[in-house]
Amino acid sequence: MRNEYTPDEVSPPGETLAETLDSIGMTQSELAQRTGRPLKTINEIIQGKAAITAETALQLEQVLGVPASFWNNREAQYREAIARRARKTELAKYVDRLEEIPYTAMVNVGWVRPAKDPVVKLENVLSFFGAATVPALDNLVSAAQFRRSNAYTANRFAILAWLRQGRVVAERIRCAAYDEAEFKRVLHAVRALTVTLPSGFDSQLVEMCSRAGVAVVFTRELPRTHVSGAARWLTPEKAIIQITLRYRTDDQFWFTFFHEAAHVLLHGKREGVFIDKNDPMTDADEMIIDGATELHDEGMEQEANKWASNVLIPPAELTNLRRPLSKQAIIAFASRIGVSPGIVVGRLQHDGLLPFTHMHDLKRKLVWTEDPA
Repeated sequence: MRNEYTPDEVSPPGETLAETLDSIGMTQSELAQRTGRPLKTINEIIQGKAAITAETALQLEQVLGVPASFWNNREAQYREAIARRARKTELAKYVDRLEEIPYTAMVNVGWVRPAKDPVVKLENVLSFFGAATVPALDNLVSAAQFRRSNAYTANRFAILAWLRQGRVVAERIRCAAYDEAEFKRVLHAVRALTVTLPSGFDSQLVEMCSRAGVAVVFTRELPRTHVSGAARWLTPEKAIIQITLRYRTDDQFWFTFFHEAAHVLLHGKREGVFIDKNDPMTDADEMIIDGATELHDEGMEQEANKWASNVLIPPAELTNLRRPLSKQAIIAFASRIGVSPGIVVGRLQHDGLLPFTHMHDLKRKLVWTEDPA
């Protein structure tokens, strides 16, 4: 963030020119003669009705000894101030749109700066989204196609803000060019990471995946986004996996990660953005962003679900799980196949082999640090 002084009022450079003439005792008429400019032009410049052109600035430098760069800068600052004033007037027409934008929530996670003035808030929102005008921002929103869930009413601006923040962070992550074979090797190593889940595992996950051309981004969920994860391509050589901690347990987190990894591995780079809004282990819900012309086939979601499930717990292995189910049996089974016990519990609950009320203590809780960064 930068603090920049941008005054609302900037005097026209003609005022400085008039003061300069007064200080040396030169009349406007004499200046006109010395520069070869019409007296009317000199008078209009002093009144702020005419701009100081680059040519005029050079002439003033020759006659008054004041550098042309000074006059050019004064003129540019004045014109910018006029444009900013006009922009604020135009934005004031749209301040009611702030009712649709989760501004306070975006401030709380550090994505935009606090502000009281509604116009300043709107300016901050546009800067965050990289849109020059409110109609341009509306174009971004209208380009988004949603496959809505009956269970949730999502806020489009909240979801787009979440996606935008993911892109901003992903652009800062240095990645090798995408390599499918390397990504598969990385995912094998990541699966082993589920067992230990060391402190700072998120940094390890980001570093590991960056070697294969995949930027992993952890982004806090805003109210009414109902998002667990997303996958898309930033460039043909760089993919993004964006994750929240919506369900805050290791089984849901790792399933979401491998589900999004499946989209990267199995589905085309031009498919748009895969956004999983509901529990991906039960009722995945898709939203398509960035101008995609049609909704994804649900078969892609089912394919990603199956791939993630099979990678974490191969189907054949489940038949070897000792019955009756007990904590000891689950812990031993998880250790043998190399995943966390929480993942096994989540799978058994999903498959109806274990009540959702049982063995939650084998799942590890994941929480955000207090620092929004």
